[in-house]
Amino acid sequence: MPEYFNIHYLYYLCIVVFSILTTLLSIPSILHVARTRHLYDDVGHFRKQHDHGIPRLGGVAIFASFNLTLLIFSMVDKSVPLTYILTSSIILFAMGLKDDLSGVNPSTKFVIQFFVGALLVLLGDIRLTSLYGVFGIYDLSYFESAAISILFIILIVNAFNLIDGIDGLAGTTCVIVNGTFTILFVYMKRYELAAISLAIVGAVIGFLRFNITPAKIFMGDTGSLLIGLISAVMALQFIEANKLTANNSPAIYSAPAVAFAILIGPIFDTLRVFILRIAKGTSPFGADRNHIHHRMLRLGFNHLQTTFILAGINIITIVMVLRFSFIGNFALMGVIFGISLLFNWGITFCLRCRERERFTIRFLFA
Repeated sequence: MPEYFNIHYLYYLCIVVFSILTTLLSIPSILHVARTRHLYDDVGHFRKQHDHGIPRLGGVAIFASFNLTLLIFSMVDKSVPLTYILTSSIILFAMGLKDDLSGVNPSTKFVIQFFVGALLVLLGDIRLTSLYGVFGIYDLSYFESAAISILFIILIVNAFNLIDGIDGLAGTTCVIVNGTFTILFVYMKRYELAAISLAIVGAVIGFLRFNITPAKIFMGDTGSLLIGLISAVMALQFIEANKLTANNSPAIYSAPAVAFAILIGPIFDTLRVFILRIAKGTSPFGADRNHIHHRMLRLGFNHLQTTFILAGINIITIVMVLRFSFIGNFALMGVIFGISLLFNWGITFCLRCRERERFTIRFLFA
């Protein structure tokens, strides 16, 4: 047993070291090409937080590192449709690269994301087959399963794209999300899934070396769409691997709630801004500076402080849900969402006090 454990330890060490080094060695060349060809971020856009041009091609290094690592170190397991995962990542990479260089129409983005989701769900069979009692729903028909799974993939892909607004946030969130999945997959003895999660973790760690404030490069849509895709796939695989059946007792109870806690940062922020935009009568896909990270910057926090605060809350939420997983999915999801609402309410209160230059409890409500 110790020897078996040591082999897996060495295997995972090789994955993370190789993926980190590949990204670290790739980015200097990408920076050189970007500066030579003047491939900079649009500093004039109202959402930008920097006053000087910064290349947006960090996702190229993340993509190259992730794919090379998996092709070299992945385990052969027919239960994991690695071919479809890599194919989907290539499709999103191509779209993201074009978007970073010249832009892509939002409707085109949605169509391609839908196609990628359908590819993974219909051909790769990566899908939810049950809601595990959430809203009183258990087993799903194939059509319901496919529809919910495709929408979930699209949601998470866009959620990571939307939180990529300040230095280090999307990358740090990816490391927490997929690092947690890596640990849980190893605990569940799903080593092939752990390898996929760890490959993206290593690729993003190497990228963060150049993205933590002051950022030298951004991941762009090329990177944010990829990390969103892998995070969504790992969440679906994690939930399905812990399905409670007559012949199987799950390794991790309340898996949907655990996955929800792991992904709560991107999910809550995306749902929040979408609801607010619809309530104002504007397009939910429009751009603004009303994301949680933008609001924390208005409170006076810098990029690094905001990233660490949001990352810390994410980690605390994950630990809490794992500790109380016996409570059940519906109750835990309610608690997670309630905590997120309270945190957002607290930010709103602090902003009102700061903008009106006085402190009063009345600002909790208006």
